[in-house]
Amino acid sequence: FCRVDPYGFERPEDFDYASYEAFFSRYLVVLTRRAIKWSKLLKGNNRIQKSLKVKRYIRKGIPNEHRALIWMIVSGAQTNMEQNLGYYHRLLEGEKNDKLVEAIKTDMNRTFPDNVKFRKTADPCLQHTLYNVLVAYGHHNKAVGYCQGMNFIAGYLILITKNEEESFWLLDALIGRILPDYYSPAMLGLKTDQEVLGELVKMKVPAVAELMERHGVMWTLVVSRWFICLFIDILPVETVLRIWDCLFYEGSKIIFRVALTLIKQHQAFILEATNFPDICDKFKQITKGTFVTECHSFMQKIFTDPGSLSMATINKLRETCREKLLSQG
Repeated sequence: FCRVDPYGFERPEDFDYASYEAFFSRYLVVLTRRAIKWSKLLKGNNRIQKSLKVKRYIRKGIPNEHRALIWMIVSGAQTNMEQNLGYYHRLLEGEKNDKLVEAIKTDMNRTFPDNVKFRKTADPCLQHTLYNVLVAYGHHNKAVGYCQGMNFIAGYLILITKNEEESFWLLDALIGRILPDYYSPAMLGLKTDQEVLGELVKMKVPAVAELMERHGVMWTLVVSRWFICLFIDILPVETVLRIWDCLFYEGSKIIFRVALTLIKQHQAFILEATNFPDICDKFKQITKGTFVTECHSFMQKIFTDPGSLSMATINKLRETCREKLLSQG
């Protein structure tokens, strides 16, 4: 058995190799089939237009060999990079903000200690690449600078693209466009979206919302890391990548679909909780096990389980939740 997964992450001591093998042998068949379809779709010209067919393909998963390319195209990162040739390197060569650099350096060793490619001893050591991407981004988007959580997202992007400049532009797509205001100093977008999730749970899984309220558990306590890290270190790597496939194409509502599916699927289990610590523990438990490892069936569920979820609904909820937060501030 391999102690390190294909992305460089060491598997935990209690890793269930047997059920993983069983899942992966089935999933490999799916991956092979998808790879053939994608190759036909791309026909070697590396250009795709957004369409219902492409959306359907993306929901069924992008093969790893095409993932970086498709993310770049559908997120708009490719266009931005082509329109700003040399910009990334100019950022790295320019004047640096010492405080920003210091904050990033502090987090270097804390980023994926369980990934062999980010170790100081690795060759090449991805810490250097990560450092560059984060420093460049902090100078590109001064309103955000650097905030914890960004290191994990940039790290994942580097693992998939194996390209520094592409990782920078994908980070820009996520932070600048796809996720509304998650990483600004006040984190208003993040706080808003946690409240929005609370409202959606009230609508779709009312018993859980009632339980949370009864025990005074704030949503931010149980889901803030889901939002900040986009499920990194919460769900298995393959599952996170499948979620990101859809996130780059369909935007931030995917995060709500995943969160709602986890909660709805485990409703009975969560409702067994009888006190505050118990609830927090249940929320840690629901992100483990075969339900989330089986990424293919999991992704099918996120589009059926929560029912309809329009961007209009989310935006309306965002408005009311943001106003509420601002009036409390």
